[in-house]
Amino acid sequence: MASRPKFVQIKEVGPRDGLQNEKKQVTTEDKIAFIDMLSDSGIKEIEYSSFVHPKWIPQLSDAYEVGKGIKRKPNVRYSALIPNMKGLELALDAGIDGASIFMSASEMHNKKNINKTISETYPVLGEVVGEAKKAGKHVTGYISTVFDCPFEGKILPEKVMEVCDHLFKAGVDDVSLGDTIGTAVPSQVEQLLEEILNRYPKERIIMHYHDTRGMAIANILTSLKYGITRFDSSVGGLGGCPYAPGAAGNVATNDVLYLLHGMGIKTGIQEGDMQKAAFFMQSKLGKTLPSKSMTYAAAQQ
Repeated sequence: MASRPKFVQIKEVGPRDGLQNEKKQVTTEDKIAFIDMLSDSGIKEIEYSSFVHPKWIPQLSDAYEVGKGIKRKPNVRYSALIPNMKGLELALDAGIDGASIFMSASEMHNKKNINKTISETYPVLGEVVGEAKKAGKHVTGYISTVFDCPFEGKILPEKVMEVCDHLFKAGVDDVSLGDTIGTAVPSQVEQLLEEILNRYPKERIIMHYHDTRGMAIANILTSLKYGITRFDSSVGGLGGCPYAPGAAGNVATNDVLYLLHGMGIKTGIQEGDMQKAAFFMQSKLGKTLPSKSMTYAAAQQ
């Protein structure tokens, strides 16, 4: 077990992984204002949209316009989800700093999500990784359903390792391991990290937890014990997965900050600024977001 880290890096995925699953369409202007607020919080990376075909994710059909409209800060990496070469071309023109590619450790979820088998996905993503790296961009490989799949059940660590091997061989800088349906418990996290960290350095591993069963914070604490210092989270707990029925949103950035700062772990992010962004988006969606720290803050007013 590693000692408690002094610093943890958080990637804010609310504008992409959060808004993609909201039924209410947020205007381009409000998305830009939202991302600009997040940029002011001190966060170092924001995944601001997805260049997937609008037919599949209409909520993010304005990815190009958003990318052109945000006020970029030089110390913030603005990344986006990229499915294929056409998406990469648009994303590069929109000015991305980082490209996120995605696939599943589960064969059935991969087919539901991107309409390809796992073996068919590798060459498509390999081409995207190669061209993104030629353009000088940071590339993250997202792997969904690394613990449980809504269609196949438990996923063996060996399956996750196989996908990691392919993505690292293709040239990704790091991988984000996703508890897509939010059902993992700490013992599953321990089992997977024991395998992963035997082969890859912890600095190249990001953990991505959804909070369907309320286990995300416990899983983050477990990950910290293994020396993981990079996490994806979504302000206010926005999100879900269109191809994982019943999945709740990502763990709320606000709640993760409360945890880390309370433990004396630095993030460089201002909690007040993050809360402000969360309440802004809550007002635009017209619904209460699940963040516990937001619930507490609202009760104090």
